[in-house]
Amino acid sequence: MSKKDATIGVLALQGAVELHRPHIEACGADFKAVKTQKQFEDIDAFILPGGESTTMLRLIRNFGLWDALAENFKTKPVWGICAGSILMAEKVTNPAQDSFGILPFTVERNGYGRQLESHHSDINGYKVSFIRAPIITDIGKDVEILAEHEGSPVWVQKGNKIASTFHPELTEDYPSPMHRHFIDLVRSGLSCRFPSLIYT
Repeated sequence: MSKKDATIGVLALQGAVELHRPHIEACGADFKAVKTQKQFEDIDAFILPGGESTTMLRLIRNFGLWDALAENFKTKPVWGICAGSILMAEKVTNPAQDSFGILPFTVERNGYGRQLESHHSDINGYKVSFIRAPIITDIGKDVEILAEHEGSPVWVQKGNKIASTFHPELTEDYPSPMHRHFIDLVRSGLSCRFPSLIYT
């Protein structure tokens, strides 16, 4: 089997979805926009994209997807970006709202301020965008900090769950190191499940 056998599903209810395609495909993986329970079954991992977390939550509830997503999140790798990181948090503030609680940290919405405070920065040598970005606080045990910005964690991981408060998908230098890291994580999990897989 080839690298194409890793299928990354980007939750396509709202937000930056297609911008992930060139990054994912540059890693040799398959991109798939997903928004139904059946589609969730056909992917190896999720990206919860940047966008508007309250809108995403409303659509998840309206389409009856909460339970299906929660069940998939228990076993599959998940990467939440900006709004997606809010959906993953154990606790959300400014204001409080529902979340899936799959990573043990608190996230403060719009932590850097509103749209006018959006900015670019280099994270691990790669230019990313902070757009109405949340701030991660109160990190739980065994959460690894992969990068910081202005004294706060902005890219964290525990097991096969990753969250970043910035947007790497907006930079047209494919693939971003963040996409490569996540897809390598997905592939390592597939190799454990299917030891005969050889990625070439």
